Amino acid sequence: MTDLSAEHLQEHEQDAEAAEARPRAQRRMAPIVPAQNIAGRALVLVIAIMTFLSCLTFGAVTLVRDTASVWENQISREATIQIKPADGLDMEAALAQASKIAGEFPGVKSTKIIDRDATARLLEPWLGSGLNIDELPVPRLIIVTIDENSPPDFAAMRAAITPKLPSASLDDHRTWVDRLVAMARTTVTIGIAVLALMLSATVLTVVFATRGAMAGNGHIIEVLHFVGAEAAFIAREFRRHFLVTGMKGAAAGGAAAVLVFIVFSWWSSRNMATPQADQATALFGNFAIGSAGYLGVVLMVLVIGALTAATSHATVVAYLSDIDVRQPDA
Repeated sequence: MTDLSAEHLQEHEQDAEAAEARPRAQRRMAPIVPAQNIAGRALVLVIAIMTFLSCLTFGAVTLVRDTASVWENQISREATIQIKPADGLDMEAALAQASKIAGEFPGVKSTKIIDRDATARLLEPWLGSGLNIDELPVPRLIIVTIDENSPPDFAAMRAAITPKLPSASLDDHRTWVDRLVAMARTTVTIGIAVLALMLSATVLTVVFATRGAMAGNGHIIEVLHFVGAEAAFIAREFRRHFLVTGMKGAAAGGAAAVLVFIVFSWWSSRNMATPQADQATALFGNFAIGSAGYLGVVLMVLVIGALTAATSHATVVAYLSDIDVRQPDA
């Protein structure tokens, strides 16, 4: 009977010890940096806005670059013969004669006369529908498709066409190509500069946010530092916290930018039947940034998240180094 009571007493003591140990095992260490606070939520919002603007800038630069490349390729493949109306000029015969002369030159793949209906559609956005081009002195066009690898002698072509058709002029678009390339390069340079400014503003924002978080937990950081906690451990805690914060904001901003691009692309595809949309599409494309643009948005999100973590890490290390300089005896 005594042995049985002793056995029950031992089991009771073991249960009591297990009950005591369970809360201690479940108790979690408080993080150095508060997981959720007002400053943290504000930082997520700021990073989201910066990422959104950065992605829009990157997408706009991509759109301009791709559209300019399409323009340049199209222009380099074609030349234009323009024939202006003149007294006593048979326009249809003049178009056929100019097309025949241009087609005989080596390096010319084909020639195409823009008919009356197509000419009227080109002028419709400015002069309205139902236009009778015979009532107006509207020039007529011939599209000359050329071989990019072996272009024709445009000077000789002009010399062959002008004496027979004084009102005709040949445009090889070289001037437009040079201006287009200069405009595209300028736009890309401006976009990259704006993107660099936005990333710099993001870095400065993270620096101030890190310093604010350290000011609020300065006594804890100093105690940990003085009792022997390594700077790498403290910096790692801050880096982990700001990496999560940066990725949340960057992901939200990137998703918003992707949504904007998708909406613009959908709107452009839905309104392609109107003359205004045709002109906008000719100038800016279909507002689709393509797979390279979406990949750039993903890379931008990752870069901003990593930049946020690296900035907070550098700020914490500099802060701890400053403590050692101010209090070397500690």
